[in-house]
Amino acid sequence: MGRKETEVIGSLERAMIEIRRSQRRRALMKRELADAPTALGANFDVLDVIEAAGDEAVGVREVASALSVDQPRASKLVAGAVEAGYVRREADQADGRRTLLVLTEAGRDVVDRAHVARQGAMRRATAGWTAEERETFAGLLTRFVAGLE
Repeated sequence: MGRKETEVIGSLERAMIEIRRSQRRRALMKRELADAPTALGANFDVLDVIEAAGDEAVGVREVASALSVDQPRASKLVAGAVEAGYVRREADQADGRRTLLVLTEAGRDVVDRAHVARQGAMRRATAGWTAEERETFAGLLTRFVAGLE
């Protein structure tokens, strides 16, 4: 690996570290959803998993897998989201032994507000960019994230 490539890879590493730190602090959500209930932080990952699944059924097992936590931890997170009123449990009509997780109206509202907040932050971060630069960055970042998996 040449010197230039080492510098570029080092820049990527530093950028990812800063993104990770920012995400861990939930800086964006705290700033953009400042009026949201304080309990949101602990529940937001669960809401994100359910929302991202779209029409696919989500239970505790899927939450655990998506968040890379064990099932007891996922159960605790889900219970907190249910207690806060963001998620409700429904019986799986196809498998009576299974419980599915569904966003409530309050949960959907939080997720929708989060999309607006995150997209606003992306717009501000790329305000001086051309449409072509944004498109290129979006494609490369999506490809990069896929490569991490």
